[in-house]
Amino acid sequence: MADELNLSNLQPAQARQDRKRVGRGMGSGKGRYSGRGIKGQKSRSGSHMMRAGFEGGQMPLYMHTAKLRGNTSKDAMPVGPFRTQTQGVNVRDLETRFDAGDEVTPETLKAKGLIKSLKIDVKLLGSGDLEKKLTITVHAASATAREKVEGAGGTLTLLKEPKVRKQKNLKRRPEGRTKAAPETEATEAPAEE
Repeated sequence: MADELNLSNLQPAQARQDRKRVGRGMGSGKGRYSGRGIKGQKSRSGSHMMRAGFEGGQMPLYMHTAKLRGNTSKDAMPVGPFRTQTQGVNVRDLETRFDAGDEVTPETLKAKGLIKSLKIDVKLLGSGDLEKKLTITVHAASATAREKVEGAGGTLTLLKEPKVRKQKNLKRRPEGRTKAAPETEATEAPAEE
């Protein structure tokens, strides 16, 4: 039987290590440079209190990325505050889950288990074939999906108007220097006397 625990045999479960005492002379084992090496930033006092991401004065990584195309730009979707999300539904899924003449809305898609949430926009995609006439109302649709729905005799209504993106990097002409439109009527030559 093991000895009973009392003050004479009491000891910690893990042996205690003595605290490292630096800068206490050459005989201490941590004298001279106290384990910090010679010179440099990390040999100075307070050198280990650098903020997260500090790179010694070099241009930090987070300042590099801020200059690139990132989450502050509307063109940088799907990241940042302008993030948009859609959940896709293919026309082949409508072919198998709906009967001819049915009305397809985000609510009916959720009821059939084709989408998970009504909070995220639904986009109709054109993968597969569709031969049933359906009345579809979704937030967005691809050009292929629209062709297939209308080709089967159905109708497609969008809940959100598609955004027209303006073209970039077009050199703008000064307002006063626009090309003159060609004259439609030919000028008559003066009659000779």
